Amino acid sequence: MIISRMVGWLMLAVVFRLEPLVVAEDVRAPMRKAGELIRKQEPAKVVKEVEEMVTPDNASIVISLGEQRLRMLGDGQLYIDSPVSTGKRAGMTPAGEFKVLEKDPNHRSNRYGAFVDEKGRTVRDGVSLRVDAAPSGTRFRGAPMKWFLRLTQDGVGLHVGVLPGYPASHGCVRLPAEIAELIYQRVKVGTVVTIEP
Repeated sequence: MIISRMVGWLMLAVVFRLEPLVVAEDVRAPMRKAGELIRKQEPAKVVKEVEEMVTPDNASIVISLGEQRLRMLGDGQLYIDSPVSTGKRAGMTPAGEFKVLEKDPNHRSNRYGAFVDEKGRTVRDGVSLRVDAAPSGTRFRGAPMKWFLRLTQDGVGLHVGVLPGYPASHGCVRLPAEIAELIYQRVKVGTVVTIEP
């Protein structure tokens, strides 16, 4: 097959007197490392002077999906400005105004996690119960979601997670561990959380 194609091209070259193929020098930019492509997020900032005045009764949270930032306010004053990682596809983290529905310091996902054997050893990680079937002899163990603050009945919330520098979650708002704990301590069920596009 390859030979017949080559013969066909040669015949076309003779009939149409095609000029020899000139291969241009490769002028593509050199490949860059992933870390160079990802915009580095500014680290979290905590305004210690405001800390004592922030209470569960006056705390509010604003999350910007576009900026991948969370700002926690106490009585209108900025207390925390932190990077986050939200849903990897548009709409996974819904925009709007929400209230904290539940607080759970040691929550585990009921959708995402790993299949483990009878001794608790991971057999398969990164699974979704919506898609993956458990191998024989295993059980599902939900991914840890430390300092979880539920925002929706279908599972969207704030919790500790990996922040790669871009939206990467299944819909939740991931936070640095130390920031998630500070927020958890200063909100209550009913605290308003606004998510902006």
